[in-house]
Amino acid sequence: GVENGMAFKIMESVRKGKGLTSEWEEEMKNHDVPDWYIWSCKKIKYMFPKAHAAAYMISALRLGWYKVHRPVEYYAAYFTVRSEDFDGMVVAQGREAVRRRMSEIQMKGKEASKKEEDAFSTFQIVNEMLSRGIQVLPVDLYRSDSHRYLVEDGKIRLPFSSLAGVGGAAANSLYEAGRQGRYISVDDLQARAKVSRAVIETLGEAGALRDLPQSSQMTLF
Repeated sequence: GVENGMAFKIMESVRKGKGLTSEWEEEMKNHDVPDWYIWSCKKIKYMFPKAHAAAYMISALRLGWYKVHRPVEYYAAYFTVRSEDFDGMVVAQGREAVRRRMSEIQMKGKEASKKEEDAFSTFQIVNEMLSRGIQVLPVDLYRSDSHRYLVEDGKIRLPFSSLAGVGGAAANSLYEAGRQGRYISVDDLQARAKVSRAVIETLGEAGALRDLPQSSQMTLF
């Protein structure tokens, strides 16, 4: 019988563990709310809403369906959203390299840094993906996106941002520059993308520059 607006405020306060105001308690008593009920409202610390529980369950079922029936798309979407600790240089080398890196982190035990612990969790998902036979394609100057992990021929193409040391701005610049046409040299790439020498070296280590000469100048014999 308590007025709807007040009843709602009481419910929200109680479920968040904030209890009752003296005004609410008096109003509940005026409407013959039992003492045990009022006592309970004061004791409750937090109640997870049923609607939230249902929503989480629906999301879990949805994710489970994609993971089973559309695994390539699932992992591509997963790493696009959660790729902070993704090491594309290691992943591109295959499952054995991933497992070897995981073992190295495990051997450090409590001496492992927070960054390494986070990377280990990511490597676990990568190892799961590779164990299911899903392959990754290395960073490509023209086919890679800045941040998105793209599905390509049933495989997953790594983005520029998957390489350690290639930040968001550099990844965007590389992607935009690649859309303008093919490069004639590494110097041309650096000039068009306006990225640092360190980024160029990272791309070289990842094998993305193997078909490009260093300089745009021609040597005459």
